[in-house]
Formats: sequence, structure tokens, C-alpha cells
Amino acid sequence: MSKNYVVGFPRIGEERELKKVLELFWAGKTDFNEVEKVALELKIRHWNYQKNSGIDFISSNDFSLYDNVLDTAIMLGAIPQRFKDLENEELYFSMARGNKDAVAMEMTKWFNTNYHYIVPELSPTDNYVLNATKVLNEYKEAKALGIKTKINLIGPITFLGLSKRVDRGDTYELFGKILPIYEALLAEIAKLDDTVTVQIDEPIFVKGVEPKVLSLIKPCYDALCSVANNINIIVTTYFEHSNEATRVLVHTPVWGLGLDFNHGEKNTESLDLVANSGKKLIAGVVDGRNIWKNNITQTTELLETISKYVAKDNIIVSTSCSLLHTPFTLKYEEKMDTEIKSWLSYAVEKLEEISLVSKVFFKSIALLNTEETVAYKANIEANKTRKNSARIHNKAIQRKVANFTKLEREGTYEERIRIQKEILGYKDLATTTIGSFPQTSEIRKARADFKKSAISKETYEAKMKDYIDTCISFQEECGLEVLVHGEPERNDMVEYFGEQLDGYGFSQNGWVQSYGSRCVKPPFIYGDISRPKPMTIEWMTYAQSKTDHIMKGMLTGPVTILNWSFVRDDMPRGEVSKQIAIVLSDEVDDLQKAGIKMIQVDEAAFKEGYPLRLENIQAYEEWAVRDFKISVSTANKETQIHTHMCYSEFNDIIRTIEAMDADVISIETARSGNELLKIFKEVGYKQEVGPGVYDIHSPRIPSVEEIVEQIKLLLEVLPKEQLWINPDCGLKTRKWEEVKPSLENMVKAVKIVREKL
Repeated sequence: MSKNYVVGFPRIGEERELKKVLELFWAGKTDFNEVEKVALELKIRHWNYQKNSGIDFISSNDFSLYDNVLDTAIMLGAIPQRFKDLENEELYFSMARGNKDAVAMEMTKWFNTNYHYIVPELSPTDNYVLNATKVLNEYKEAKALGIKTKINLIGPITFLGLSKRVDRGDTYELFGKILPIYEALLAEIAKLDDTVTVQIDEPIFVKGVEPKVLSLIKPCYDALCSVANNINIIVTTYFEHSNEATRVLVHTPVWGLGLDFNHGEKNTESLDLVANSGKKLIAGVVDGRNIWKNNITQTTELLETISKYVAKDNIIVSTSCSLLHTPFTLKYEEKMDTEIKSWLSYAVEKLEEISLVSKVFFKSIALLNTEETVAYKANIEANKTRKNSARIHNKAIQRKVANFTKLEREGTYEERIRIQKEILGYKDLATTTIGSFPQTSEIRKARADFKKSAISKETYEAKMKDYIDTCISFQEECGLEVLVHGEPERNDMVEYFGEQLDGYGFSQNGWVQSYGSRCVKPPFIYGDISRPKPMTIEWMTYAQSKTDHIMKGMLTGPVTILNWSFVRDDMPRGEVSKQIAIVLSDEVDDLQKAGIKMIQVDEAAFKEGYPLRLENIQAYEEWAVRDFKISVSTANKETQIHTHMCYSEFNDIIRTIEAMDADVISIETARSGNELLKIFKEVGYKQEVGPGVYDIHSPRIPSVEEIVEQIKLLLEVLPKEQLWINPDCGLKTRKWEEVKPSLENMVKAVKIVREKL
């Protein structure tokens, strides 16, 4: 009988093979056949990893060339009008990345993770038509290898909940048009085999959905379960509890329910309902979002508690969510400290943990074979060592945090901005960028060579300074008014700081997909955080010495450092964040004492850390705002503090943004016109704002006319005195041949608008 289960698996490849082939294809250096070849090789490898680890339920259709939500839109025929004339891979990648004639679809965070999905655009005039090719083909590909998979689908209610309507209407009104497409899909799936298991992901349920959405669940799953007798449907939720939906789903004919017991502890409150329904419980007990080794003793205790309600025969041991959110394998971590490495588990290692947990739970320790017993004892020892390690607990840091009292900077915003404008002298519609410039292959090679001691410190620093000089020269020639140094020395906006802090660990190959081919390598926090020495002074003072323009100092904020790291799980997240904030407050003070007059403390991931449940938001906001304010608490009145936030709906957090009390905030708005900005006007937001005027996630170069129109839209919402003009985000991932004309056009557009004003 099947006893273990993986919700989903990473797809980028253990050495980022998918990223590499996609970027070659986009650059015109290989054809799409090569992309498909690499994709198939990866799928086969990933299925075999799971099969060889003893996993019973292995997924197909969890693989994607860009994003599973985009795949679902294609599957449903939900194609925006501007892409209707395209086909196949040109259609697919144009929707994701844009093309010379059409802007890309919007992108936003997948719940409270650092993964981004493409936001479907729906219209009541759409005619949805099933395209089941990908879904059916992947099942057949696995079956040809002798692997019978479950088929992963994003559920219809979640799809609608994550979409937007072009006429701003309610997406759920389209339920009646979408559901028949899913029914038609299941009818096709039913033809694939004698029995087929279909995992339908409905993570929207964990957000505490409103009654009208709850009212869709029973008719939806009654209908889907009635399509064919040979399909076993499992409705899966993750990242929180979904008790309201569970109370409905137990009264439908679904075969099983997948619940997250790592991040949704309150799911235990629904266990009696699950038990009475006789359904299978896919128990998410191995953390799919973090990298710490599972504590098998604690996990089996949790499973024993669950089994007091749900019969053991109806329990299937699972990951809490897809392993998409973890790195691939520890196999390549050859330089990592061996003790710290013993505390970690990536996706491949989690497969072994799931297998072992299920054996311990179902067979008992006494019945394990010799190899399994050794693995079980090693797990106990690793968890014991980590708990007691002196490398984790630093009494001096704990005392400093306990005694820290400076919780915010001096002066009101009105006082500060008056002083700052007088000293800094920047114009209305001041032009700047968010921070980074293209990371060329030469820059990346120089950093890599320095790390492996292939070049000297002097050679490395000379190369970095040459690049900074190039960035400054371009900005001056282009006409930008507030400059940045380009960040050539930074591999990543979080990892760079983590490398200079005690309590942080790093990987060689801990890559995780952020969106499309974009991968990040999050550092991990294993112990108390401190700063042995200043982190940015040398580079920032060098850059400022090379120009008479204002040079922004660039830091990453405490909440973003936290949210873009794998965080220790033995301490509340808010307390870890406070340690980071105190470290950053020292860095801010050092920068301003070194003559840096403008400091940007990026909180790109502030919104993504929000709890999914309304009742938990206040506590998060309290410590997140506290820690941003602590990080800039040392800034003098004349030091202008900027921050940057990535894709966010600001309506629900505008008061929180106000409470952060930054002097200037830049935000990503290019894919949504001035809609996101309107809330700033509605609430009477006083501080200055830099809405992105062009989308840096697309390779297309915006024209001067486009940017002029974008600025005009912004001026409909906020006065020129309050606006800065900048791209959507940092330019690290773009090429110089895209960046130069785009910024030149941006500066020209501002000149045109200023003349007209």
C-alpha cells in the first residue's frame, strides 16, 4: 500500500540546466528542440530520483518551462488579446516576458514565498478552449519509463483567485466558464490508465476565503469527481491551515486531502472531520520550504497524534508543499562546514527523509533494516548536535538585543524633507535607478576567480572599481541625477550581506527558482547575528569620490534579508529580524559618517512575508515595521532614507508603509499603469514616491513616448514635487544593450515632461 508522497519537485535542474538552455534559446544561440530535449532529460532524472528513494506518489505536470500558473492559462486557452496571433513557444514566452509589440503579463509572488507566478488576465468575452497536450504528454513520458505518476493541476478556484480581470470585475464570476474546461480535462485524463490519481492544488483556501468562494467548493468538486470513476482526486493545500475549506471538502467525493502540518498547525482541528469522512489524509509533515534536517523523532510523534484521529491506513506521509522552494541536493556542497552541513536537507535529501519517516511510522523502529537504523540514529545525533551547538547561541549578541532602546530616528518627515531638499538640491521628477547595473560575465568571473583565489585581492578590487567607474560615467553621460555604484561586488542582495555577518551559512549550489530562468541562492541563518566590521563603506566611499553627483548607499533591509534567507527554526522570526536590524543600524551610521547623504534600505520582500491569515497580520506588521525603523534609527535628519518594494498590492498595507517612515519609497508599477499608485493619493501619503516607469523583467526597450505617457499617468495621481522617476527594479539581470537605451529614453522623457510642466 502506498505510504508516502511528494507534493511537487524542483524543475530547474541540479546544476540549473533548464536556466542555461532557456537563456541560450532566448539569446538565439540554440533552437527550441534543444530546450525540449533538456526538459525531458530533467523530468526523467527527477522522476528517477523519487522512484529510487522509495517515493510512492510521484508527480507529473509539476514541471514547467517558466511557470505552472502560466501553463494553466495556456491549458485553459486564457490568452490575452495582444498575444492571440502567436503560437507555441513564441506565444508562451511572449506572455511571460513580453516582445517588441506587447508588454508581458504581470508577475507577483506565489503566496508568501519568493517564487513569482504570471498573473492570468481574464475577460468575460473570453472563449476558453482546452489544450491538454502538456498534461497528457508528461504522464505518458513517465509511464514509458515504468513510472505511474499522479498528475498535478492548479485548481479552478485557486486559478480564478490568482487571476485578474481586464475589466476589473470579479474573477469568480467566470467560474461557470472555467469549470467545464477542467471537466473536459479530467475526461481526457481518465483515458490514460485504469486508475489515475490527480492532485488538484487549491492553496487559495488557506487564506481564509470569503463565503462566496467557500460556496463554490462543493459544486466544483462534486462535478469534478463525477467525471470519471477511475480518477482519484486529492485536493491539496499548503503554507497554512485550511479548516474552513476542509469542512466543506469532507462532504464531497474527493479521494484525499493534502494538509500542511508544518506551517498550518491548526489543521489538526479538522482531523476528526477527515477521520469521519474516511478520506485519505496526505499529511504534510516534512517541511518543503526550509532546509533544516527533519527531526524524525518529533515528526513521528506528530504522526502518532494525527493517527489518534485518522486511521493509520488512511494516512500518507508527505512533504508540506512542493520541494520547488528548496535547493536540489547537498551533493555539490563540497566546501560547506561539515557540522553545519549535517544539519541540512535539500530536496533530494528530503526524499530520503520522507521514505525513512514513513518506515519509522508504519513499521516501527524495531523493524528497520541495518541501513535504515543507521540513518535514523544519524538523524537523532544531527538534531541533538545542532540544538546544543555553541555556534548557534551568542550571549553577547543576546544581551545587546535585550538592551537596545533606539527604536526610531529623530525628527518628523516634514522636518527631515525640508532639510534634505535644501542640502541635496534635487529637482522635481528626480531621476535615479534602484541600485544594480548589469552583472556581466566578466564581473561574475572576477568574483568567482577571487573566491577561489585565482586572482589577488588587488586585481579583484581593481576590476570592481573599473566597473564602478564605467557605471558612474554612463549615468553622468546619460543625465541621471542621483547615481548608484552598480553593485558589481554583490553576488546577491541578501547573500552579499550574509557573507559578512556571523551566524550566516552559505551554499555553493543552493539555487532556488524565483521566476522563469531566474534563480537565487539564499543564504541560511543558523545562529545569532552580528557584524564583525562595516560591510559597504569601502565601495560606497570610493564611488562617491568619483562623482559630484549624489551617490546612494545601498543596503538590504532586515525583513528582506530574513524573508530571502532560509531562517533558523528554533527562534521566532521576529527576534531573528531584530538582530539583523540592529546590525544594519550600525552600518547606516557608518555610511553617513563617511559622507553618504542618501541611503536606500531595500525592503523588496516586505510584503511577501505577510501571514496568509488576516488574524496573524498585526503581529507581523508590528515587528517588521519596528525592525525597519530600528535599521534606520541612527540616520540623522539630513540623511535621506529610501526604500524599495517589489510587486505588491499596496491597498491593504499603505498605512504600514506610512508607519515605516522612509523619506522616499520606490515601487514596481510598470506592468499595472498607475493603478497601484492611486492608493497613495487616496490616503494622502506625504512622503516621496518613485513608481517604476518601465518593466525591467522584460528585455524590451521602452520608447521615449511610452515613458512620457507613463509619467503623465503618474502625474494624474501625485504632484511632480512628490515623484521620482526610475525603472521598476534593479538592472542586474538585464544586458547593457537593453539598459543603456532604456535609461537614456527615461531621461529624455523626463526632460520632455519637465518642459511641458
